[in-house]
Amino acid sequence: MRLILLGPPGAGKGTQAVNIVKKYSIPHISTGDMFRKNIKEGTDLGIKAKEYMDKGLLVPDDLVVAIVKDRLTEKDCQKGFLLDGFPRTVNQADALDAELTSLDYELDYVINIDVSKEELVDRAVGRRVCKDCGATYHVKFNPSKVEKICDVCGGELIQRKDDTVETVTKRIEVYLEQTQPLIDYYGKKEILINIDGKQDIDKVFQDIVIALGRE
Repeated sequence: MRLILLGPPGAGKGTQAVNIVKKYSIPHISTGDMFRKNIKEGTDLGIKAKEYMDKGLLVPDDLVVAIVKDRLTEKDCQKGFLLDGFPRTVNQADALDAELTSLDYELDYVINIDVSKEELVDRAVGRRVCKDCGATYHVKFNPSKVEKICDVCGGELIQRKDDTVETVTKRIEVYLEQTQPLIDYYGKKEILINIDGKQDIDKVFQDIVIALGRE
């Protein structure tokens, strides 16, 4: 099963990624993880990527694609993989298609966890984090037993500075603007699966499994 996972910030993509890789016994491939691994190991690709990152610049598409291809050639990807955080643009998607063809691989599906902007803002703005242990809560969906107090360590629960309505709205709008062409791209290839991400976590995963046809 060769998959790509798409979803805006706050859609629960991380949870579903864990569920998917566990059920289908495939590696979870995140661009962030790959960058960190290459930089830590001091590979040629990692050194080049670090030069851009240290300057606060975006890593060029050709370098990102090279790092992804390098990861896909590893043995654990032979039976499948879940790509998360890549591709982000149609140009990257085209480059990925070319590299997959060179590896004699073909994407099975692209899973898009779809959640409305209003719902995403509601989720993010209500999020609270323990300043001591990092445990996360939500004032509506997952409140602590005692208001503003962490159940785990008794620390103070705070709202992150980037979880304000204005910041969250901007973050989501940027994601949607950048990702819509990608959704259209895979829709035309008829491998796009849209999943209603507003549902309960377990129901979202159940719908993903049914859509993949591998219960």
